[in-house]
Amino acid sequence: MLNQDTLNRYRQDIVFDAELCGHRFTFHTTWGIFSPREIDEGTRLLLDHLEVTPSDNCLDIGCGYGPIGITLGALAPAGQTLMVDKDFMAVEFANANAARNQIGNARAQLSNGFAHIDPALRFDLIASNIPAKVGKEMLSLILHDAWARLNPGGRLYLVTINGLRQYMKRNLNEVFGNYKKLKQGKSYTVALAHKE
Repeated sequence: MLNQDTLNRYRQDIVFDAELCGHRFTFHTTWGIFSPREIDEGTRLLLDHLEVTPSDNCLDIGCGYGPIGITLGALAPAGQTLMVDKDFMAVEFANANAARNQIGNARAQLSNGFAHIDPALRFDLIASNIPAKVGKEMLSLILHDAWARLNPGGRLYLVTINGLRQYMKRNLNEVFGNYKKLKQGKSYTVALAHKE
């Protein structure tokens, strides 16, 4: 049985610093949110291969505590970045982390994929570290909705486990008409599709 001191320690925010795309951030997170103690390998791989212009309007799907979206906000200071997650704790931590790191052009809201995003919003760049466990139905919805919500010339960047690489290639070619493998690491693959 755990003692009260240990339980109290578990209830405290987990805090760590990380350098992402040349920017130094402090993140607070908690147990139950994906990769709470460090930036996971897939997120790092994705961020290493993004090309962002300063005026891009960006979307981070499945933002967790916000490392991708907050980095996008820092890289695109003249644009707006929306972060969405279906977990209310993730949204709470992502908003607090954006404020903590003084990224005033990034905000988080609850949404299951695109379901609760203002239908009028359009994006220049959409990025996601998609968990394999969301299922193929949800993946299909995300890809089709991403195509519909991107501006002409917009980019969709995805990182997935290597086991989904062929699935993503097939489906991105089907939905977007193009697919580019940017990087295949030991466990993850970063893919890019353009809305032409």
